[in-house]
Amino acid sequence: MNVVQLTTGDVVAAMFSLDFVDGGFRREAVERIHRGAIDEWVSALTGSGLFSNRAVADVVRAWREDPRVLLDSLLAEADPVTLKCYRCAWYELDAASAYGAAA
Repeated sequence: MNVVQLTTGDVVAAMFSLDFVDGGFRREAVERIHRGAIDEWVSALTGSGLFSNRAVADVVRAWREDPRVLLDSLLAEADPVTLKCYRCAWYELDAASAYGAAA
């Protein structure tokens, strides 16, 4: 018997990804995630009651260190076109951040 260990990220993807991609492309959402404004996702995760405080803290730490982790979890069920739209927006925001930092 094979047992698959699900990570918290897997469960987060299962909880949020379908709703996220069903809403269509939302540039403002990717902008918020990119700048680290993740409170709505933290609240939803905490409010779900599915995770211990430690698990929530671990996920939040990972999201704060690399917000792309959250975006990737949200896009786990995305079709290729939606995935490309979000990734292009992310790369544009990265480039704008890099340009702003260099100026």
